[in-house]
Amino acid sequence: MSLSIRPATRGDAATLLGFIRELAIYEKAEHEVAATVETIEQSIFGPRSVTQALICEKDGQAIGMAIWFFNYSTWQARNGLYLEDLYVTPSARGFGAGKALLQRLAQIALENGCGRFEWSVLDWNEPAIKVYDAIGAEPQNEWIRYRLAGDALTALAEKRAGP
Repeated sequence: MSLSIRPATRGDAATLLGFIRELAIYEKAEHEVAATVETIEQSIFGPRSVTQALICEKDGQAIGMAIWFFNYSTWQARNGLYLEDLYVTPSARGFGAGKALLQRLAQIALENGCGRFEWSVLDWNEPAIKVYDAIGAEPQNEWIRYRLAGDALTALAEKRAGP
């Protein structure tokens, strides 16, 4: 068995979409996937993209992915690396692909002078939490994550400034 990790290319858009759909099914949110091969090509590989992806292969077969971007810490005055999604297809779990992807991302963070490497996990995803605990990651329980999307995002954007 041989694991390898490489940067994703535009030609991997369909593979990434397949993994995104598998992840959404696992998270019971398949109905929320709006991504297409074309939107992935544009959003990850297009000229204005700030997002990057890795593909993990076992014996030349794609078995997992990581999608990430650089964020910024004002307190550190340094970039950080934010992992948006990590996924390994169920039949390939247990070979160390997830840890290998995390290790490669940690290397990318250090190579780019990042002060930290962060991600979120659903509170019920015990298998992932066990992996994260095992590599020494620490949960950040003091922060509450907020999100604006859809109609709420549009409503805020359309409000006029002032009292």
